[in-house]
Amino acid sequence: MAKTPAQRIKKHGSKAVVPQHNLPPVINPTTARSPQKAQSNSNLILIAGVVVSLFLFWYLHLLTLNQLTQLSGGLAMPDSLVGGFDPGYVGQLRDAMDGDARGQLNYVHKTAGTLFPLIFGFTWLLLIGTNVARNSLRWALWALPLLFVVARLWGNVAIDALFGSGTPDAGQVGLASGLTLAGWVLLVLSLLAGAAAVFLASRERRSPAPERTP
Repeated sequence: MAKTPAQRIKKHGSKAVVPQHNLPPVINPTTARSPQKAQSNSNLILIAGVVVSLFLFWYLHLLTLNQLTQLSGGLAMPDSLVGGFDPGYVGQLRDAMDGDARGQLNYVHKTAGTLFPLIFGFTWLLLIGTNVARNSLRWALWALPLLFVVARLWGNVAIDALFGSGTPDAGQVGLASGLTLAGWVLLVLSLLAGAAAVFLASRERRSPAPERTP
């Protein structure tokens, strides 16, 4: 039976031959992430997020909500009204839409109406975060897509409440209209914030590095 290193030292003293065991390194150097690789991964996620956001915007506003006008006598859905709406318009929609049409609008809000603001908001947070280094400016730009997500999701709930069993009052209509208007405004401002973040990053890359004094 093979002796342990302690038994070899006890028997042979300083002349004992103790086999050396070389353990493999814990960290594989080939798996180290370089800044270039991390930036490349971020760019791939950004591209995918932008593509999905564009598709969902087209599917929600240009396809699905537009098709629902066939169930409302040609009246546009509240989500599509950039300037908001008033109680009279809501009353016309309630009279034109039956239970099936209202159910379809509610289903759209729970699916594409929820996915679009969430994916767009995540994508724009990543876009701004990877291009703006200054902390205060980054948070100021982040506020726009975050507020957009809140306004759109809250707006979905407020619009669905207008088509409930009871007749909505002026306060409910005003809230839903204000959230719809705020959602469109914040969407435009978020797009401008993303463009500003990319512009600032490109300008910093083009600017020469400051000379070091000896």
